[in-house]
Amino acid sequence: MARLPTLAVVGATGAVGTVMCELLTGRRNVWGEIRLLASERSAGRRVRCRGEELTVQVLTEEALDGVDVAMFDVPDEVAAHWAPIAVSRGAVVVDNSGAFRMDPDVPLVVPEINPEQLRNRPRGIVANANCTTLAMIVAVAPLHREYGLRELVLASYQAVSGAGQAGADALHDQLAKVAGDRLLGSRTGDVRQAVGDELGPFPAPLALNVVPWAGSLADGGWSSEEMKLRNESRKILGLRDLKVSATCVRVPVVTGHSVAVHAVFATEIDAEGARSVLRNAPGVIVVDDPAAGEFPMPIDAVGTDPSWVGRIRRAVDDPRALDFFVTGDNLRKGAALNTAQIAELLANDLTHP
Repeated sequence: MARLPTLAVVGATGAVGTVMCELLTGRRNVWGEIRLLASERSAGRRVRCRGEELTVQVLTEEALDGVDVAMFDVPDEVAAHWAPIAVSRGAVVVDNSGAFRMDPDVPLVVPEINPEQLRNRPRGIVANANCTTLAMIVAVAPLHREYGLRELVLASYQAVSGAGQAGADALHDQLAKVAGDRLLGSRTGDVRQAVGDELGPFPAPLALNVVPWAGSLADGGWSSEEMKLRNESRKILGLRDLKVSATCVRVPVVTGHSVAVHAVFATEIDAEGARSVLRNAPGVIVVDDPAAGEFPMPIDAVGTDPSWVGRIRRAVDDPRALDFFVTGDNLRKGAALNTAQIAELLANDLTHP
């Protein structure tokens, strides 16, 4: 019997790393040894994973020896340094950061869409897409295969957990400050005054508000999150010249990124045909009965694996265009789950070459 591969979870104590451990407990077991690695600050912590208590080890070169697959959930600069080291020690790296996504020698993989790209990894690294891209792309891809995608206009509604635990803490703290005052939000500046200067990782209050900004400043006034949606969609779908325009908005939701999608195709499309395609698409659940008050919403999608899609309707002014709303758990499919799915495909290749 072939040896089961050894897995390392790098960044095991972070928000996404914690979900990775939960997924490893609940999914089919394809791993032999599992090592949990993190910074010195987290070393020695005991984390439950796959039904056993594992001790978190410090991320060192020696800790990577003998690892077959390493799932990384660390900041870009940490991944940029440590992923090549892990590869040099014999591991295939599945990286959840943005450090390698647009590297032409690193495949950007969504298993439901382009698993064949896993075989072409000259740097020994496989990249995981941005959490907002992942929520949206699993619904867009099957429609593209059927109708031929030409253009995307996107508006995101991004949860605060996309900015890490600090984002979730900031929202909860702000909600506590504004709770009970029913006049707040009716006068200029009153919410800012109530929240104060403790904004966490955001440029403005999130309580009783939405902030039309996520990420850092890119060229032309675009944000880095908006450019990720454009560039990653092109790479995943293999559409180098796809027209993509995105506006990313941070909303007072803890977990669950949503995207309003306007997609233009090469051929005419109708809503019922699109629903049929999406109902049969892997990783997608259709929730689309407005008359019954059934819509895809983050409060329902949180803690689940699929992307929830609804509000499906053909554009009024263009028979080739479709509008729909999609939401998904940004910590699961948007990060940990997609990483785990990629790692499982690699494990299968290692076990059955």
